[in-house]
Amino acid sequence: MSKTIKELAALLTEVSVVGDENTRIQSIAHDSRKVTQDTLFVCISGATVDGHKFIAQAIENGAVAVLVEKDVIVPKHITVVRVPDVKAAMHLVVPYFYDYPARKMRLVGITGTNGKTTTSYVLRAILREAGYKVGLIGTIQIMIEDEIQPIHNTTPDVIDLQCILADMAKAKMDYVVMEVSSHALAQDRVIGCEFDTAVFTNLTQDHLDYHKTLENYAKAKARLFDLVSAAGQTKGNKSAVINIDDAASLVMLEHTTCQCLTYAIHKESDLRASAINVLAKGANFTISGAFGTMDLKLKITGIFNVYNVLSAVGAALAEKIAPQIIQATLEKFTSVPGRFELVDEGQDFSVIVDYAHTPDGLENILHTARQIAKKRIITVFGCGGDRDRTKRPIMGRIAAKLSDVVIATSDNPRTEDPEFILSQVEAGVQEELAGKPHEKIIDRKTAIFRAIEIAQVDDIVIIAGKGHENYQILKDQTIHFDDKEVARAAIRGKQ
Repeated sequence: MSKTIKELAALLTEVSVVGDENTRIQSIAHDSRKVTQDTLFVCISGATVDGHKFIAQAIENGAVAVLVEKDVIVPKHITVVRVPDVKAAMHLVVPYFYDYPARKMRLVGITGTNGKTTTSYVLRAILREAGYKVGLIGTIQIMIEDEIQPIHNTTPDVIDLQCILADMAKAKMDYVVMEVSSHALAQDRVIGCEFDTAVFTNLTQDHLDYHKTLENYAKAKARLFDLVSAAGQTKGNKSAVINIDDAASLVMLEHTTCQCLTYAIHKESDLRASAINVLAKGANFTISGAFGTMDLKLKITGIFNVYNVLSAVGAALAEKIAPQIIQATLEKFTSVPGRFELVDEGQDFSVIVDYAHTPDGLENILHTARQIAKKRIITVFGCGGDRDRTKRPIMGRIAAKLSDVVIATSDNPRTEDPEFILSQVEAGVQEELAGKPHEKIIDRKTAIFRAIEIAQVDDIVIIAGKGHENYQILKDQTIHFDDKEVARAAIRGKQ
């Protein structure tokens, strides 16, 4: 990629340029540590960090121009682009710099509190089975076909996202399947992305530390349906796929003017699942729609996965994938890392690791476990620090109500006192405990070892909250921590 300052400045209405307008830019960055030769350094004034203070470091690393909204002093060879609002300018400049890569591929955006990751992996598998080259941007990782890259946010910031999409376009991807978080929509991280199909899975309590109310949270999610429905886009065949069993679907529908395909279990809809039979190692059900019927025997289990499969099928049908290809893919699909994932070391009880970190997510996996449990359910879980505190007692109540043994522990405490977090979780646990065994163990490794230690034949140990994550965020450091690794070590130690 290469553009001149003059080309970039032409996109902006209120702009002044001091220095050489013909300076050529090879990259854009807002983190001075990521600046390389011939970079435009974007100086964002954030809540805690002001990018203007890092201009000298950016220049030392190779920046040749700076995008600013304040008076700055720089060497004469540096071009200064001054605007009233750096973020607004960045949202115009960055997609243009990368030649609007999302326009060169079909882009499917998936939003919702739970189910985004599983839906994205299922849809990726279907599209690949249909012969397409597929990129994936999600909570667990970025994938360009089989090439894997790490990811730090569910949806990357606008610069990283456009760079990733440009790499995918260069690699000739036909499709990109992307999880789209409410934060990304509220913060315009997906600006410049042209979506072709938008999927809504569900909306339950999460991120209220940021959005404050469920109404605001729903409106943030609905922004995706504004984007897919927007007039004047470069590609045709725009679709929305919406779970109408969820009350927030009404908000999504209000923001949808393109073709819409609804799905449900309980309500009349375009796609509907029936004859559902949830088993220990899979689920059987029938999907009915305008295409006819599809009888499925899946290797993934749980009612929540019935919904996830419905959402992926809806997106695949919206993208004109043949039903027989969809069915063949679904019946081969096995699992997603950290999503109701079995840890099997030959033990005579079950250990399941899941990412469930919301009240609804925890309730879903415990209901599923209850359907397949022969004996006790032992639940290890916690709540993250510096996040929505109101969900802590709610999750405590759910764990106590639906488990036979509860072990409350730390998740990612971040800057909060783990003891204080657990006291809020405990308030809910105590309300529903009704004499069941219960322990509070702050150290997560010790808690997992304790759960494995007390597990007996045919019990199910649920380790919830972190799923695929291989780290734990503490007050002063981030350490390596993988629930699956710890569980395997605990099982081997018991045998």
